[in-house]
Amino acid sequence: MLLRPPGRQANQALLVVLLVAFGTGVATVATGSPNGAWVAIGHGICGMAVVLLIPWKSRVVRGGLRRARLSRWVSLLLAALALFTLAAGLGYATGLVRSIAGKPGLWVHIAVALVLVPLVVWHVWARGIRTRGIRPRRTDLSRRALLRAGVVAAGAVALYAAAESAITGLGLPGARRRFTGSYEVGSFRPEAMPATSWLLDAVPAIDPERWRLSIKDGQGRRELTLAQLTANDTKVRATLDCTSGWYSHQDWTGLPLATLLGREGNAQSVYVHSVTGYWVRFPIHDMDRLLLATQAGGAPLSADHGFPVRLVAPGRRGYWWVKWVDRIELQTTPSWWQPPFPTG
Repeated sequence: MLLRPPGRQANQALLVVLLVAFGTGVATVATGSPNGAWVAIGHGICGMAVVLLIPWKSRVVRGGLRRARLSRWVSLLLAALALFTLAAGLGYATGLVRSIAGKPGLWVHIAVALVLVPLVVWHVWARGIRTRGIRPRRTDLSRRALLRAGVVAAGAVALYAAAESAITGLGLPGARRRFTGSYEVGSFRPEAMPATSWLLDAVPAIDPERWRLSIKDGQGRRELTLAQLTANDTKVRATLDCTSGWYSHQDWTGLPLATLLGREGNAQSVYVHSVTGYWVRFPIHDMDRLLLATQAGGAPLSADHGFPVRLVAPGRRGYWWVKWVDRIELQTTPSWWQPPFPTG
């Protein structure tokens, strides 16, 4: 009985876990460096905490179903979607469920989680804050409450470690996933690498003879032709890790941005723009790592992989690797002045 929390505290615990799960989930989509692996691990631990809280929450749900409310069907939909996104995440982590209804399992997990956000907000308001069902009380910081929280946290960590050990020990496909959750596809074979674009940008038709790269830096504005860019043959081996759940190691050939751009003393960011209107802004200290690639695996880029020129951004997720680049600028605008994820 000591470890079984009252319904209100079970709701509070689940809400906190879901908030942390959402935050770490967003951060996992953003991280591309192994230094950020702890975020993905934290997200997995949150998933295990949800699993441990299900028995306690089920008692609350059963009690609520005894009261006739029209809104209970929305609550049941919320519960069903929460269980579905949990199952989709676990299935993708093991590698046993790589796709759902023809869509990448990771994207299904993310999409359903985003649908849950307004439902959770409504549920917290209707069942919690408005009815004072989950408002904090002084007793929530009692020794017993803190002990319960500690047991759930330790149990979630242990369950996560056990699940990872089982995945490895059983030789499941999930043992080969990257720290981001992505699976290897088409490494060193550019023709086998999936072609995806953020928000489904269509592949543009570009005439290489008419295409120009517009540049603005400390030397002013100028334009370069594709022939001028392809005269450079700097090679970089980098991993493209797409947020749709795959990664691919490739050898890229092109021109380093540090060689191309003349630094401005007050520049704070590098703005990279695509023919499609898509753009991102990098911190100025990233410039030494960025490459304007014209080839992959020793062959010119294909149209769906960014021909004539794409950006290679080692250590960043795929949505930073701008395809079909047509403009680069050094700007005084700070790099953080942009949406957390590109919108166009």
